[in-house]
Amino acid sequence: MRLGTFLVKVRRGETPFYRFLYRTAKASLHVHIPVPRAIAPAFRGLYHFHFFLRTLLYRTVRFFYWEPIFRGRCDSVGKNLELALLPDIASHVQIHVGNNVHLNGFFGVGSGRANESPRLVIQDNVHIGHEVTFAINKEIVIEDGAMIANRCYFADTDSHPIDPELRVAGTPPSPETIKPIRVCRNAWIGHGVHILKGVTVGEGAVVAAGSVIFSDVQPFSLVAGNPARVFVKNVRESKILS
Repeated sequence: MRLGTFLVKVRRGETPFYRFLYRTAKASLHVHIPVPRAIAPAFRGLYHFHFFLRTLLYRTVRFFYWEPIFRGRCDSVGKNLELALLPDIASHVQIHVGNNVHLNGFFGVGSGRANESPRLVIQDNVHIGHEVTFAINKEIVIEDGAMIANRCYFADTDSHPIDPELRVAGTPPSPETIKPIRVCRNAWIGHGVHILKGVTVGEGAVVAAGSVIFSDVQPFSLVAGNPARVFVKNVRESKILS
């Protein structure tokens, strides 16, 4: 009997024997080692020691390996870079990083090689969350003090032609369809936002989580939705957010 057939019979409980095996397998999922209260402090200490060792290992690898090779990959890097994981830059994009930049997780950069010298510019005091991806064929600029939450996506190109025949032929996007992105100073980009080609997010603007941005966001406004629309024209004067 093949293993797959045997497992199906167990799952279905086709006979008393198979039903016994199924109940035994389910019961085994709840087996655990008892921790008497008298020795619980020792296990609690072991728990904290585990994370202490993990943090120590991460910081050691970051200091001696990740940060030096990332700095070597970049065209310029300022002081006080904080790196949580080694960024994955699978392209020829020029990377410029300012002072006091925090990269708080996975950070991916790619390019379709439609341009000889695409650029990613991250200015001073920028915070970028986990699993943030940049698809760059011309330029993406993140200005001073901008904050980008987890799982955001930025693309200054559609990556493929709109015409299906050109797309099937593997033709790269034409240069005129590639348009730079700029996130202006002190803007806040929420969790899971997609910002597409040609967009400028104005100074101090807030983009709500999950939004898809096709057009410019005015300074100090709050936008949300897919496609995004304005909910608050000026967050500094809004009583809704106070």
